[in-house]
Amino acid sequence: MSESAADELQKVFKTLSDPTRLRILSLLERETLVVQELMEVLGMAQSRVSRHLAILREAGLLDDRRDGTFVSYRFAPPDEGPWADSWRLVRASLETDPTAERDRAVLERVLEGRGDKTPSFFDTVGPEWDAIRQVFDDDVLRARAITRIVEPGLRVVDVGTGTGVLACELAQLGLDVLGIDSSESMLDAARSKLEGLQLPVSASLRFEQADACAIPVKDGELDAAFAHMVLHYMPAPEDVVAEMARVVKPGGRVVLVDFRAHGIEWMKRDLGVRWMGFSEADVREWFVQAGLPEPSVQENPARSRDRDLPGTFIASARRP
Repeated sequence: MSESAADELQKVFKTLSDPTRLRILSLLERETLVVQELMEVLGMAQSRVSRHLAILREAGLLDDRRDGTFVSYRFAPPDEGPWADSWRLVRASLETDPTAERDRAVLERVLEGRGDKTPSFFDTVGPEWDAIRQVFDDDVLRARAITRIVEPGLRVVDVGTGTGVLACELAQLGLDVLGIDSSESMLDAARSKLEGLQLPVSASLRFEQADACAIPVKDGELDAAFAHMVLHYMPAPEDVVAEMARVVKPGGRVVLVDFRAHGIEWMKRDLGVRWMGFSEADVREWFVQAGLPEPSVQENPARSRDRDLPGTFIASARRP
């Protein structure tokens, strides 16, 4: 065994020898979490959790993203080599470990609590969301994005459909549309639009309550998946992109519209957004990780200089 290989193995064993670090990696393999959430699941002080995170980050095992004052973490397990082999053994042993089972149960409660703010905001706003979205010149963005996917007869999902404005427009263009949202209040507003809606004979439109990371269709079933101003409310945007890629067939397209990275605090305070926009580099990485190579990303400046508003982007790619 070469000296470099021995050194690497020693680093692997040393890093994975601590039970707390194994618990953290197991949790971060399941979900993207911030320090406060890890503290709650593990029942540990911030200094201790942060120390372990620093060691894992130094070992190259974590992806992290900063959003304002918060940093979220995700375990990025290596595909091969000593790290990959060792983690497979650890993962298998944790499946029946009582402490790991307890961590998974607490994690579910933490995630349920984490989702409380966003649904309550949308359940309160409900039908008034249509008026709020006009502040962001929503019609212009929607029209630009629609041109990327619309062909009569396509089967499309509108992820985070809200009040169903986009879903209705797509259906009126002759598409078979499924609109999903986690908020029943939003879906009630969307379904009210079905009354008197004139659709082509070949088109259909239905709304279902569903999570953006669990689209209720089979693999490769759709021609396109669309998420319009949705990702900045999602706990793990990269997981949403991966799920959208899952449901589109080869040659199918994934299209995103959202805000560019910004520091406009009133949006978090008043609109309850989780993320202060996204960088082009992050967006491109999500597409590539989801198996969607060579994404197209068009960045647009804020439409009005008189308003404290962020710029936007439209990103799309086809599944090979």
